[in-house]
Amino acid sequence: MRVHRRHTLKKILLIGTGGTIASVPGTDGLAPGLGAEALLACIPAVQDICTVETLEVCSIDSTNMTPAHWQKITKAIEENYAAYDGFVICHGTDTLAYTAAALSYMIQNLDKPIVITGSQKPINMPETDARNNLLDSFRYAADDGSRGVSIVFGGKVIVGTRARKERSKSYNAFSSINFPYPAVIQDDMVIRYFEEPPAAGPVRFYHSMRDNICVLKLIPGLRADILRMLFEHYDCLVIESFGLGGMPAAMLSVLADEMAHWQDKNKLIVMATQVPKEGSNMTVYEVGRSVTKTTPLMETYDMTLESVVTKLMWLMGRPELTREELRKEFYRTINHDVLFARTK
Repeated sequence: MRVHRRHTLKKILLIGTGGTIASVPGTDGLAPGLGAEALLACIPAVQDICTVETLEVCSIDSTNMTPAHWQKITKAIEENYAAYDGFVICHGTDTLAYTAAALSYMIQNLDKPIVITGSQKPINMPETDARNNLLDSFRYAADDGSRGVSIVFGGKVIVGTRARKERSKSYNAFSSINFPYPAVIQDDMVIRYFEEPPAAGPVRFYHSMRDNICVLKLIPGLRADILRMLFEHYDCLVIESFGLGGMPAAMLSVLADEMAHWQDKNKLIVMATQVPKEGSNMTVYEVGRSVTKTTPLMETYDMTLESVVTKLMWLMGRPELTREELRKEFYRTINHDVLFARTK
């Protein structure tokens, strides 16, 4: 464990997107109403941490976040990458983990930090987690050794591909799934448990994502004919199965028939698990092995659903990839997203 202290002020760009942290009361409830400059004015202590400039990309409830917004955020960072030492993004909590994962794929080989944060209560409330989260995010973004896409929330640093919102009200809303916290913020200091390695090459920005993807959550007794509708309308189907992963016998033949019917269209099937921790392993039970024997699919192993969905959107936005190249890229570890894939 190593404590890092900052010696010189760094230049950080604060990017506003809306969310609870920027919300104000209205006739129909809370809605984003504060810009990035107003958020910054609520934390005057930031002047002792770093110099900050602001940029507004959008002002939305994160329920309305889409891949098009991720593209705008990516473009904003690309256009300002050379001018700043790091970036802090204010975001709503509901889809914050999806955005962190998406940016992990759209911006790779980072030698600078992109920190995403938000809050469970608006920043202008007397009692709120917003001011601490925002100050902690600047502390982490300005600290030597910070790089890559991360979430800072509730005093924890979470790798961008490993976050899950597990609480709807509590200040400790986010957890790291199947991966340790690389650092925490305590007593106004960044305390690291391990160092992030230097970038493997020059930073690379991607701009295309395809959202023709659907997640099907299995429930006991789910009718198999839903698969026919989903195959007709989506190019990629992520199936959230039970436990270690598998397919009910009643659905298996329909799945195989649909894959055969749409084989010329390169439909993708990805098998995930509803269990958030410890991942999948479809080699253990017959219900898992029977699927792998009859259906060409990819398995998510220890990945989070947020990472699976956004990684597939990123991969489908790269039409130059062959099917085999896409599969290889899906299992390539990016920002610690997958550690235990069995690709053979």
